[in-house]
Amino acid sequence: MRLSKRSAVLVATGLSGAMVLSACGGGDDDGGTGAAGGDGGSFSVYIGEPENPLVPGNTNETEGGQIVDSLFTRLVQYDVETNEAVFTGVAESIESEDQQTWTVNLKEGWTFHDGTPVTAQSFVDAWNYTAYSPNAQGNSYFFSNIAGYDQLQAPTDDAGNVTGEPAATEMSGLRVIDDRTFEVELTSPYAQWPTTTGYTAFAPLPEAFFEDPEGFGEQPIGNGPFQAEEALVPGQGITLTRYDDYAGETEGNADSVEYRIYTEQNTAYTDLQAGNVDIVDQLPPEVIASAEGEFGDRYLETAQGDITSLGFPTYDQRFADPNVRKAFSMAIDRQAISDAIFNGTRTPATSYISPVVDGFREDACQVCELNAEEANRLLDEAGFDRSQPVDLWFNAGAGHDAWMEAIGNQIRENLGVDYNLQGNLDFSEYLPLQDAQGMTGPFRSGWIMDYPVAENFLGPLYSTAAIPPAGSNVTFYSNPEFDQAIAEGNSAESNDAAIEAYQNAEDILLEDFPAAPLFYRLNQGAHSENVDNVIIDAFGRVRVADVQVVG
Repeated sequence: MRLSKRSAVLVATGLSGAMVLSACGGGDDDGGTGAAGGDGGSFSVYIGEPENPLVPGNTNETEGGQIVDSLFTRLVQYDVETNEAVFTGVAESIESEDQQTWTVNLKEGWTFHDGTPVTAQSFVDAWNYTAYSPNAQGNSYFFSNIAGYDQLQAPTDDAGNVTGEPAATEMSGLRVIDDRTFEVELTSPYAQWPTTTGYTAFAPLPEAFFEDPEGFGEQPIGNGPFQAEEALVPGQGITLTRYDDYAGETEGNADSVEYRIYTEQNTAYTDLQAGNVDIVDQLPPEVIASAEGEFGDRYLETAQGDITSLGFPTYDQRFADPNVRKAFSMAIDRQAISDAIFNGTRTPATSYISPVVDGFREDACQVCELNAEEANRLLDEAGFDRSQPVDLWFNAGAGHDAWMEAIGNQIRENLGVDYNLQGNLDFSEYLPLQDAQGMTGPFRSGWIMDYPVAENFLGPLYSTAAIPPAGSNVTFYSNPEFDQAIAEGNSAESNDAAIEAYQNAEDILLEDFPAAPLFYRLNQGAHSENVDNVIIDAFGRVRVADVQVVG
């Protein structure tokens, strides 16, 4: 999921011939009510402006994702301690004999916030809508391994222009058996597929969505622990109320949660200090050194399954040569930036894959270390015009100014190339410009894992199928060999074989280098005295159902 601002352990993704997810419960044994205080009350959470209306199939960034995750529950959820997929969601079981055709059985009693039942059809209709290319849903890519997905994609010419209508409106690989059962046929075996279904894109949709998709995006009707009894107000936010008929294991402790939109992270932090907002899930870099002393046990520092990268517009002739991209990477002293700006809380990245998932290699990226001499040699070899400055892009108001400027200064010092900072766009404007090939130079790119599998740091960001509007490949990189390696990993019969294929895919990326891995991070957040039991998980989500109001 594309990161704008925002606890992880090593994830083991064991595979077997007939994979069945563990049916054990997730999270705290007491459902998140073990802290002092009781049910009820209201609290507020800082977010930035969501990019799109609040529709699961078109929400692939952190701001809207935080709200959508409060409103919708998918087939599986992820245990807060282990990050493993567990059956605390809508699915009773997800089973397969061959890892290619999966039978999904749903639990009884689940309803949407309008009182209508959550059925197998609710999932099938939602997934077909998201996959159908004329609907231009940003999460369409996540269904590309279901049989018949290609028939839902409109034909295009060599330039990428749409030349007709899709051949079908429904994927042949989705079949409703009865109200509580449906089958999913994949294009090839994928033992880890059940784990992916905890991601936002896989949420069900009620019939009301299809009657008015636009109105639904403003005031969604979900099946999660909180409901929207009012519409989102752009620039202000939305208040959600507890859904008392929620069928999941962790009901909301509070009566309501207010998502409050800020354009500036520093303003949110000042409000936190004054007690005017209760949870800020990512602190400005300049306060990290002092925040623990100020907030004490209300200061939160947790590992996160993410990566920050410097993306390159491969569609721009100036950055079309991989050697240019590698040169810029080797001009950056990642550790110096971490120490000077982030108080040492950013770990220099050495792989496209996060350390929190199986498949990470700590020495994969040889051009992720400072080497000014080699960087200059590559830049000269590529014939790069050093007389023209480069644009460095990042979204405004989220604490990126200082470290992006530091990168610019290092590029100027080590490569003799000047720079212009392009950091005036809000996040909701920045992402669409990326999708429209509007980056005129290297750009800040952040990613939080959607599901705990190495593939999630590769396929959604760099595969051909994930080129916008179908996904988040905003470098617009495309290499059939990389796509094939990802497919081989997805269809592997063992975890070791899958990891080997994903690492082969990463080796191709490291050669082509569409983006420069920069940092993995410890996330710093804090909360007011009004709340307790605040958990920020490995996916960058505040677990709002667990939060207790104590003030």
